[in-house]
Amino acid sequence: MYNLSPKISGLWDRLFGWLSSHSGVDLEVIAHAAPAPLSALWARPDMGAVFMCGFPFSRLAAAERPMPLAAPVSLADWGEERPVYASHIVAAHDKPLTESDLSAVRWGWTVRDSQSGYNAPREFVAALGNGRSVRETVGPLLNPRGVVEAIGAGTIDVGAIDAYAYQLLEMHEPDMIAPLRVVATTRPAPFPLLVAARQQSPETIAALQGALLGAHRNPEGRDILRSLGLAAFAEPDIAAYEQLPARARAIDVALGGAW
Repeated sequence: MYNLSPKISGLWDRLFGWLSSHSGVDLEVIAHAAPAPLSALWARPDMGAVFMCGFPFSRLAAAERPMPLAAPVSLADWGEERPVYASHIVAAHDKPLTESDLSAVRWGWTVRDSQSGYNAPREFVAALGNGRSVRETVGPLLNPRGVVEAIGAGTIDVGAIDAYAYQLLEMHEPDMIAPLRVVATTRPAPFPLLVAARQQSPETIAALQGALLGAHRNPEGRDILRSLGLAAFAEPDIAAYEQLPARARAIDVALGGAW
């Protein structure tokens, strides 16, 4: 989900290597690059620590969900020192758009089961006075990189990028987002969480969770977190995730079938 470049992927590899060492759980880092579907990854019975978007997590029955481990707390201001994130509405740097223009432009979206790339921008548009007038949308663009490329190609005028993904790009790949500017930021939502397969033993779950929640108290762990723009991992607030389907239904009503 956040393997945005080889450099950033290397930082995640370092985190998961540290996690394996400090939890005592043998973790193998595997590649699962787009367009491979994330749903296939989330279904693996050997899943040890994998990011999962809160919206698909919330739509599963409690008995079918992967086991929640921890959710990140970003160092960015929008993180509010809590395990929440948002989406940035971005446009080309040379495109003179304001929030008042956003109901009359071409929107891009990533995948329909994404909170950050689909529901968050739709919720933003629904809050506009004339949000129902948005009719031209382009998708699926799969991930933040697809949104960046579509804006660069002129296929879309605006799109939503997970604010944490944008933070990572600002830190490590600034050239990738140099052609973009942030027009607006959406309402916060619970951060994508790290999950493990239900088939893992309670001892494995506890070991992984304990290491993640304590990472900010370990000198090496804290250094790795900082390299990823994170302050810490926190225990996920499951009740907050369970509000996401109701938010999505309210968006559907507000937009009247648009998108």
